[in-house]
Amino acid sequence: MTEYLVPPGGWRAVSGRLAGKVAVITGAGSQNEGVGNGRAMAVLFAREGANVLLVDRRMEAAELTRTFIQEQGADAAVPYEADVTDPAACDAMIAAAAAHWGRLDILVNNVGIGVSRTIADVTDEEWDRQMRVNVTTMVNASRPAIAAMRKSGGGVILNTSSIASQRGRGLAPYAASKGAVEALTRAMAADHGREGIRVNAIAPGPVYTPMVYARGMSDATRGARLKATALGIEGTAWDIGYAALFLCSDEARYITGVTLNVDGGVLVN
Repeated sequence: MTEYLVPPGGWRAVSGRLAGKVAVITGAGSQNEGVGNGRAMAVLFAREGANVLLVDRRMEAAELTRTFIQEQGADAAVPYEADVTDPAACDAMIAAAAAHWGRLDILVNNVGIGVSRTIADVTDEEWDRQMRVNVTTMVNASRPAIAAMRKSGGGVILNTSSIASQRGRGLAPYAASKGAVEALTRAMAADHGREGIRVNAIAPGPVYTPMVYARGMSDATRGARLKATALGIEGTAWDIGYAALFLCSDEARYITGVTLNVDGGVLVN
């Protein structure tokens, strides 16, 4: 099953807001032929003129994202296979982007996993893996990225969080990891703002993506998720992608250290 292969309402006019920028997006593939958050970001960034390194642990997923990009008439995207839990792989990833395009302007840390556990029943192995994948990968990628951005005169780092950080609801390890992401985002923004590096986070709500429907979802559950929103509409990866596009563009030049909730109003409903 694949849905939302194009943004609701169709494609918007291209403005070139990322023209000439070099972006590295981790988790740029999706679980299948649908459009997840990383794929949506990559397509929208490329449409707006960015040169994008499409990083995924599965090369075939990154290559499929490049196909989506090419279908939009853009071709400045390079698939790249890497496991971002490995610091050396992250060093090589950033070096590859610089080798291709001579600089780095944007890093999107978009790798994450979830485990439905409480503190009482999560195992040590599950807890460690949750923190390693959801938090430590961002440290691994951001270290070499910051070094590269210093050479470029600044840049933008965007970290993917979740509204689970603000309402755990039986996802204690996942919520804790995403809370750490948001704290890390604020600290990085304070530490590197004077170097011209902005750092923000984006917190998706219950968007309908391949990661969600690959696990199976009944019509009743899907309806309940929709009812939980204040807007009464279903969120998609494109909604996350457009928010990321804004935060990584010069239009957001005066925004750093924030977490933007993109949840259809779930938290206020």
